[in-house]
Amino acid sequence: MSRAGIDNTNIPQQTALIGRPAPTRFQLWWQEVKKNKHSYVLMSPYMLLFFLFTVLPVCIAIVISFTYFNLLEFPKWVGWHNYSRMFLEDEIFLTAIKNTFIFAGITGPISYAMCFVFAWLVNELKPKMRAFMTLAFYAPSISGNVFFIWLIIFSGDRYGFMNGFLLELGFINEPIQFLRDEHYVLWIVLIVQLWLSLGVSFLAFIAGLQTIDRTLFEAGAVDGIKNRWQELWFITLPSMRPQLLFGAVMQITASFAVADVSTQLAGFPSVNYAAHTVVTHLEDYGTIRFEMGYASAIATVLFLIMVTVNIVVQKLLRKVGE
Repeated sequence: MSRAGIDNTNIPQQTALIGRPAPTRFQLWWQEVKKNKHSYVLMSPYMLLFFLFTVLPVCIAIVISFTYFNLLEFPKWVGWHNYSRMFLEDEIFLTAIKNTFIFAGITGPISYAMCFVFAWLVNELKPKMRAFMTLAFYAPSISGNVFFIWLIIFSGDRYGFMNGFLLELGFINEPIQFLRDEHYVLWIVLIVQLWLSLGVSFLAFIAGLQTIDRTLFEAGAVDGIKNRWQELWFITLPSMRPQLLFGAVMQITASFAVADVSTQLAGFPSVNYAAHTVVTHLEDYGTIRFEMGYASAIATVLFLIMVTVNIVVQKLLRKVGE
């Protein structure tokens, strides 16, 4: 120790480090990996499977989208032909992308808000009732023959529930072919998709509401929060930000990937392509016509749209409570 009370024992080491170059970003990353090597070893099986079955297929699909590939011949490079054909020649694709944006623009925000509102209300119930209502709301998303119910409701004869109800009240004189009329079929599919939307996001919001620290509400009351709406904005939503981000990803994926509902209710293809979506168009070229290059181009466009929307939504959600 010096007279001033300063420890000078590390001065030679510090002066020796002054002359060394600063570590590169790769060196810092490698030091972090070695420091947490046990965590990376535990994560490696999942990361390997994720790379093999998610990242690699996406990269291969992007490459194939620039080729002509019919599964029988070796892919032939065609450059941007598939993309120019998609936007300039394929009128059905333009109809499909319009319908997809209608689905995403309506079912996405509404179903996301419905998931949170119902989760918020169910969370206020007693434990046994909360468990029952959670199952009741989540059950439609995992039911096998859920479309059978809606086929009966919108059946085109007098025995369909909707036609029977309208005939009984005198609003119509003959049954309406709901699922064969292009003016009705898109909106029916929208209604069914909304009904099915209380799935994983709903459970994530329930879990998020259960993990909020109750002392935050007491501290908020001391800081001037006066009602439930202020609690919701300044305490509940910021505390649930991870679940909100997860729910947004799930709802965006579900709203842009509508296919089964349209196929089961409106047929494949639907009348005058009224309920045709990008995913059903992708299935048409990928599993029926076997034009894998063109199907990969459709999948790539859908992937870019979903990623872009996901980034925008997550940036907006990060501002919640600010």
